[in-house]
Amino acid sequence: MRLWPRRHGTSLDLLVVGLGNPGREYARTRHNAGWLVLDELARRHGGAWKAKFSGRLAEIRVDGHKVALLKPETYMNESGRSVAAAARFYKLEPDAVLVVHDEGDFELGRLQARKGGGLGGHNGLRSIAQHLKTQDFLRLRIGVGRPERGDPRSLADFVLSDFDPHDDAEAIVTRAADAVESLDAEGLERTQRQFN
Repeated sequence: MRLWPRRHGTSLDLLVVGLGNPGREYARTRHNAGWLVLDELARRHGGAWKAKFSGRLAEIRVDGHKVALLKPETYMNESGRSVAAAARFYKLEPDAVLVVHDEGDFELGRLQARKGGGLGGHNGLRSIAQHLKTQDFLRLRIGVGRPERGDPRSLADFVLSDFDPHDDAEAIVTRAADAVESLDAEGLERTQRQFN
C-alpha cells in the first residue's frame, strides 16, 4: 500500500530533501547526513545533479515511481526557500515532501521516520515549516549522537565535525537510503515498523 496516491496534476510521487551545508569543509560532517543519503540514492538509481531551486536536483525512478532528490544550497537556516520552490513547481502537498536530516538527540545510527512533529531547534526544519506553512511534512531523522563525556565541543561544533572512522558513516547512510526507498514503496507505517 502506497503512502500517497499519485496527485492529480503532478508528475512526481515524492520530493526527498536532504539537509546539509554547501562547501567542501562540510561535505562529510554529521550535519550533512541528509546530503550523504541523497548522494547514495542518486548513485543507486543513476541520478544526475543539476542546479535548480537554489540547490542541486536529481530526478530518479524508484520501482517505477518518479522521485526528485533536492539538496538545498542555501545554508541550513534558509532551506525552506529551496524546498518551497520545488514543492510549488511539482504541485506537491506537504505530505509528499520527505526531509532527511541529522538528529543530535538520537544515538548514532538510530533512524526515525515520521510525519509532522516538533522542530527540535533544527534551523533547517524551522525554515521548511515556515515556507510550507505547516509542520506536517515527512521526516527521516538520522541519529548522529552527541559529544561524549569529556569532549569539550558544543553540540553545534560536534555536528559540524566529520564522522569519526569508528562511526561507520557508510553503514548509517546505506540504511537511511534503504529507509527512503521503503517509505516510497511501502508507506510510512511499514517503514516505521522496519526502521524506527
